[in-house]
Amino acid sequence: MEPMFSPSLMCMDLLKIREQIQILNMHADFYHIDIMDGHFVRNITLSPDFVKAVARVSSIPLDCHLMVTHPDDYITMLAQAGAAFISPHAETINTDAFRILHKIHALGCKAGIVLNPATPLSYIQHYLHLIDKITIMSVDPGFAGQAFIREMLDKIKEARALKLQHGYRYLIEVDGSCNAATFQELREAGVEVFIVGNSGLFQLDENLHTAWEKMLAQFQGIAASGMHPALTKQRPN
Repeated sequence: MEPMFSPSLMCMDLLKIREQIQILNMHADFYHIDIMDGHFVRNITLSPDFVKAVARVSSIPLDCHLMVTHPDDYITMLAQAGAAFISPHAETINTDAFRILHKIHALGCKAGIVLNPATPLSYIQHYLHLIDKITIMSVDPGFAGQAFIREMLDKIKEARALKLQHGYRYLIEVDGSCNAATFQELREAGVEVFIVGNSGLFQLDENLHTAWEKMLAQFQGIAASGMHPALTKQRPN
């Protein structure tokens, strides 16, 4: 399948939200929105109110990544705010994972699951069939700009093998250090959705149109090795 890209909105210029969303609407496949509570991770970032504001100007699905200790407190609010995907951490829901996943689906959203680098896929093996997206953290959660954890390549390959073996429907997504230095290895391992933040997109150029073209050009460098066709078109709305 053609690779998909999900800009991490905590890396955008928050003084230019409407302008930057209108630009990204022409390119991106999803928006990645980090919800942090200051407990599960030490940072506090975006909120359901931010999701509601972005939903008014977005033309693509909003994916809410719940880096929170009690994700159930946020699920209904996020669904009502306009989230398309709600993705809690497996580490926070395994006492009631089936109830949480069914609740997300009952609210009309798709259910993602996020795995910290040290959490194995076996931790979620009994509900893989209920998941619409697996996000594999390739850095420890909570802070932008960390170094890529190479051990995650094996976890990505395992997620792809399980998907092919059992016919699971989940997308395979990676969060952390998706950029020119890692695109090729991630793609080869089986990543389908790339979350792009500072190093992968927003710091490439002040003009987001230009930044996106630079990001795609970096990704197209993989095509020269014969891996897949070059990405030459803007992404649809």
